Amino acid sequence: MENVKQAEIIAGLAQELRRGVVVLAALSQLDEPQYGYSLVSQLGEMGFPIEAGTLYPLFRRLEKQGLLESLWDTNESRPRKYYKLSSMGREVYERLCEEWAQLVDSVENLLKGKEGEENGNS
Repeated sequence: MENVKQAEIIAGLAQELRRGVVVLAALSQLDEPQYGYSLVSQLGEMGFPIEAGTLYPLFRRLEKQGLLESLWDTNESRPRKYYKLSSMGREVYERLCEEWAQLVDSVENLLKGKEGEENGNS
């Protein structure tokens, strides 16, 4: 029973970690225009599954913030709304990448320090 509870806790915490980087993941793929389902598929294939119900509200919020531009393609039988980075979105994305790299370095240093302590190398 304890392992089930632990697994639930880990799943919840892992979901929180992923939620924190979903914007970075989405922005990383929007240099070229994409519609929602294509981005859901692409992120999933790259090991970052995301639900459409998470992505579409994110698109709306990022567009409202000026980070994305959208356009409708009505050439197909079913019109699709495509999204891509705006110029401000590209700048914000680049800055977020810098923040991400710093964060990864900091966390790796914390974890390495902890590993050293566990091995008696403090």
